[in-house]
Amino acid sequence: MVVGCRSEVIARHPRCYAREEVIFDPLHYLPLIEQKINAFDRAAPLQGWDLPEAFTTLQRLMEGRMHKHGRREYVQVLRLLETFTLADLRAAVEQAIDLGAIGFDAVKHLALCRVERVPPVLDSTSIPSCHAQRSRRPLPEPI
Repeated sequence: MVVGCRSEVIARHPRCYAREEVIFDPLHYLPLIEQKINAFDRAAPLQGWDLPEAFTTLQRLMEGRMHKHGRREYVQVLRLLETFTLADLRAAVEQAIDLGAIGFDAVKHLALCRVERVPPVLDSTSIPSCHAQRSRRPLPEPI
C-alpha cells in the first residue's frame, strides 16, 4: 500500500489480507517512543524486532551507564536506521562497543565515517561516553 500527499510518496506499507492481521514497521514508532520512553519495553511494534546481538549489548551498556537517558539515547541509535542501512549501523555499533565509545554521538560518527569511507576521530573530550580503554566489567543484566 502506498500513501501519498500531492505528488509525493510519504509511506509504503505491506498490505494485510488476513483478518485481524497487524503488520508493524518499528521505525515508524521510534519518534513516539523516544518521546514516551517508558513505553519502550512494552511497545507492540518493537516486539519481535530481530536486530543483531550487538544492539542488545549496546542497549544494556547504555542503560547501565545512563539509566533512563541511556534508553532514550539507544532509541536515537535505532532511529539512525532511518538514514543508514542495518549493515552499516551494525558495524558502527560493534565498533563503538569495541572502542568503549558507548553513546549516540559516537555511533553516529562511526556510521558516518563508514559510509563516507574516512577514518573515525574519537576524541574523549568531545564525546563524554568515549573511553580510551574498553571496560572489563561484566555487562549489566537485562531488566
